[in-house]
Amino acid sequence: MFIIPAIDLLDNEAVRLTQGDYSQKTVYSSHPEEMAISFEKDGGKLLHIVDLNAAKTGQSKNEVAIRNIRSSCSMKLELGGGIRSLESMLFFDDLGIDRFILGTIAVEKPEVVKDGISRFGVDRIVVGVDAKDGYVRTKGWETNSGITSAKFLEQMYEAGVRHIIFTDISKDGMMLGPNFGIYKEFLDQFSDLKLIASGGVSSLSDLKELSRITEGKLYGAITGKAVYEGKINLKETFLEFSKV
Repeated sequence: MFIIPAIDLLDNEAVRLTQGDYSQKTVYSSHPEEMAISFEKDGGKLLHIVDLNAAKTGQSKNEVAIRNIRSSCSMKLELGGGIRSLESMLFFDDLGIDRFILGTIAVEKPEVVKDGISRFGVDRIVVGVDAKDGYVRTKGWETNSGITSAKFLEQMYEAGVRHIIFTDISKDGMMLGPNFGIYKEFLDQFSDLKLIASGGVSSLSDLKELSRITEGKLYGAITGKAVYEGKINLKETFLEFSKV
């Protein structure tokens, strides 16, 4: 199971929101590239980046931070937030982004997902399923799509998607543990899905439980706030999961 540290960008700063609420923002660094350097030094192989400006409005204000992160580390980078066209994927491909996370556009125009897979291959296209109360949310988690997360996941799987990040918004930033059962449920249904857990990871024991309950089938887990606030020691955690 990959342990994937996260950096959420808002106005070129590393921040965390509580349950996706832009009014509940905590700034952790004005130099996100320094965080990326630290994560890589601890043993990180893949970094999860979210462009919160673009997720909400479709317009990025974080190009400087993204470029600085890319030039400062050699980790693979996956980027989500506001990527809503093949042209946007091509732009970020030129910036050195390795994996593109499609959220809103996957709901509104699923043909763009197929275009991305056709152009970049299945392993570089990731669909973000961001859910609250069982329904997929879009546009920075502010809009209820009216589609259940289970139905949407089924649609994406049938479209050829194999990399999914599932976020339970009600758990995000709360430090109360993830929604363990939902990941087992999805993997029982789609055994070859490369599923990444996001939202609520608060400790090493949470990560171990995610691995245990999914019988080691979970592809990865994203952690952000728990790292920033010293609840998870990344170096120790990377070492722990390199053994399994």
